[in-house]
Amino acid sequence: MKKLLTLAAIFLIAQHNVSAQGCVAIKGTAGICSKPSDAKGWELNLNNRYFKSYKHFVGTEEQKQREDLGTNVINHSYELDITATRTINLRWSLALTLPIMDFKRSSLYEHGNAGRFSTGSFGIGDARVSGYRWMFDPKTSHKGNVQLGLGIKLPTGNYNYQDYFHTKVADSLILGPVDQSIQPGDGGTGITFEVNSFYNFSHKFGVYGSFFYLANPKEVNGTSTARGGVASATAKKYNTDVMSVPDLFMTRAGISYMVKQFNFAGGVRVEALPSKDLIGGSRGFRRPGYIVSAEPSVTYVAKKISFNVAVPFALKRDRTQSNSDKRQTADTGKYTQGDAAFADYLISAGMTFKL
Repeated sequence: MKKLLTLAAIFLIAQHNVSAQGCVAIKGTAGICSKPSDAKGWELNLNNRYFKSYKHFVGTEEQKQREDLGTNVINHSYELDITATRTINLRWSLALTLPIMDFKRSSLYEHGNAGRFSTGSFGIGDARVSGYRWMFDPKTSHKGNVQLGLGIKLPTGNYNYQDYFHTKVADSLILGPVDQSIQPGDGGTGITFEVNSFYNFSHKFGVYGSFFYLANPKEVNGTSTARGGVASATAKKYNTDVMSVPDLFMTRAGISYMVKQFNFAGGVRVEALPSKDLIGGSRGFRRPGYIVSAEPSVTYVAKKISFNVAVPFALKRDRTQSNSDKRQTADTGKYTQGDAAFADYLISAGMTFKL
């Protein structure tokens, strides 16, 4: 039983984060899943993620000319998630997650096409408090189990972070909110739903799966998208003059094989920012889309510490139509769809300490 529970824990260690790889501004807000344990106590998880997004897509069509012409947007995104998990008993646990964000973005169009310049942001993101329960008794469900989670995301991150933008006038700068993709927070109080599961065929081989959804009832946060300037009449008409507070979701599934204290896993990961929210309105500026990735990972587990490295790499990237795109298409009769920049891969590395 002990070996099976250890294998279950390894399946679930890497299920911490949602972080879409690009301008589809999905921040790392997925859940923490702990192994079934009757030992009360604390665990501390530190998880780091980095990616560089630079490839533009409209739908699934890559806009290769953007790179060729040097007009593409380049985002460098780093995030550290700090999570403290309290095991209450064999079935219940609580977790508190606080992300720290460090973003940098370079472009031409945001700076009057006067040259490639950068804006950035740094600070805490939106914190989250979650409760989890194993649905089957771990004392008897040795091979597999399902964990449900429910939480609240708090608007602790700055959703109106500002930096200086260059203009067409030489040596002239204007202060304004940075792009939505590098805002540390989204300004909304959200509800999170999670499902984590595993099944072990043997002490070495098993499968895992998870689902995470963040519902943000708030429609817009009031942050301007005009970068310190004045929004256009078209932006005001279709409500893209202010930033949206979107939902997001992630699902993962894969297989895992254990060799002594090392676990090697591989699976499929889907991250998405939908164009329509589950609760509340869907207006405001957003770049909806999804990424399908292959996700190899390796985990080392010792008695009181574990290390995990995962490198999801994109198989499919799709920038879908937003609410404003659909409304503009209906009004003009001309199909409208914006673009977004995506990364090729994401690097995730973390460690968990039993306190």
